[in-house]
Amino acid sequence: MSSSRLLSCLAIAGTAAALSFPAAAQTTSTTTSSARSGGPMGWLPGAGTGTGYLGLNVGRSRYNADCGVRDAFRNLGLDCGLNDTSYHLYAGSGLGNRGGMGGIGGMFGGEIGYVDMGHISRGGGDTRARGVNLSLVGRAPIGAGFGVYGKLGTTYGWTRTSSTLASGVPSGKERGFGFSYGVGASYDFTQNLAAVLAWDSHDFRFAGGGRDPIRTTSIGLQYRY
Repeated sequence: MSSSRLLSCLAIAGTAAALSFPAAAQTTSTTTSSARSGGPMGWLPGAGTGTGYLGLNVGRSRYNADCGVRDAFRNLGLDCGLNDTSYHLYAGSGLGNRGGMGGIGGMFGGEIGYVDMGHISRGGGDTRARGVNLSLVGRAPIGAGFGVYGKLGTTYGWTRTSSTLASGVPSGKERGFGFSYGVGASYDFTQNLAAVLAWDSHDFRFAGGGRDPIRTTSIGLQYRY
C-alpha cells in the first residue's frame, strides 16, 4: 500500500470517526449496561460502549472491464489482468432502536468509507478506481457471537485509464456516483473486536463508457466503541 493511499485512508477514517462519535456518545447508560451484560445485541458494532465502529478490510477486486483487442495483446506481449488488491477503510454508527428488525435483536445503521480497488493492466496501460462510499446497513445476530448484515448505498468514484491506440481501450479520467451493495458476516472475538467476511459491489464510471461494477471479496477487523 503506497504512502499516498495510506494517507488518504487515514484522512477519511479521521473524518468518519469524528462524524460518527456524537451518535455513539448519545447511547444511554441503560442500553450500554444491557449490551455489556451479554444481551441479544452484544455482537453488534459498539456493543461494548456505544454504537460506533471503525473497520479495515483487505481483499481481492474484480474489474468488469474489456481488455481490448486480445489478438493484438498476444502479438505485442501485453498483459491483461482484471484482479488486484482492494482496501476498504470505514466508520459507522447505529441508528434508531437497538431492538428493531422485527424484535429479533437487529439494528439499522449508517456507514461512510473509502474504497481503493487497486489497478489492473489492460490496453497497454493501466486502469484504477477509488471512491467514497455511503451506505445504510441492516444487521442481525445469528447466535454464538456470529452476525450477518446487508448494505445498500452509493459510491462517488474516480477512475483513470491509460492505454495504447492499438488496444481499442479508451483512455482518460471519469468520476461520478454509482450504485453499491454488499453482504457479509461477522464474528466477535471480544465486545470491542470482531472479524468480518464481506462481499461488495460498486459501480464506477470509466472513460469511453457507462458505469461498470467492480466486485470485491475481503476479510477485515472492526473495532467497536
